[in-house]
Amino acid sequence: MTPPTATHYRAILEQMFLVRSLPAWHANLGKRLVKSLRVFVRDSGLLHSLLGISRVEDLLGHPIAGKSWEGFVLEQIMETARGRLEASYFRTHAGAEIDLVLHRGRRILALVEVKLGLKPVLARGFHEARKDLGRPRAWAVYSGSERYPLGPGVEAVGLDRFLEEILPGLLTREGR
Repeated sequence: MTPPTATHYRAILEQMFLVRSLPAWHANLGKRLVKSLRVFVRDSGLLHSLLGISRVEDLLGHPIAGKSWEGFVLEQIMETARGRLEASYFRTHAGAEIDLVLHRGRRILALVEVKLGLKPVLARGFHEARKDLGRPRAWAVYSGSERYPLGPGVEAVGLDRFLEEILPGLLTREGR
């Protein structure tokens, strides 16, 4: 399949609300940035069904589990925000990476690292990327429910609490 054909098919799937493309955040940082789109299946239940995964136990042992959780978190944030913010990801060729850069235009509102599991651990690449982006406030959204600090300017928080307590504040501050 040629790249234009793949792009055309991806656009059709986006128009059908089956996939969401996440663009790369690009800024003039003097670093080589990854600029390709990341594509997520919007309905995690459909994704699991297509992969033949019917039980939670099977999902947790499957290599797709982390990416499925990341896509689910992205979809919940974007649905809750209803067009009041934009999302991108950030990755350098050196390995610095942030799962979600939540922003309005060029103004970064927050960074989100998505972690499946009950004890989120942030990799060195996360801290490097956060430094590259000017150390904005950041959250590790994980599959637990507690909220606690992970370091200066970084908190672990469950998805429900992020959507109910943190996201509304991001949507109302910094103007539209």
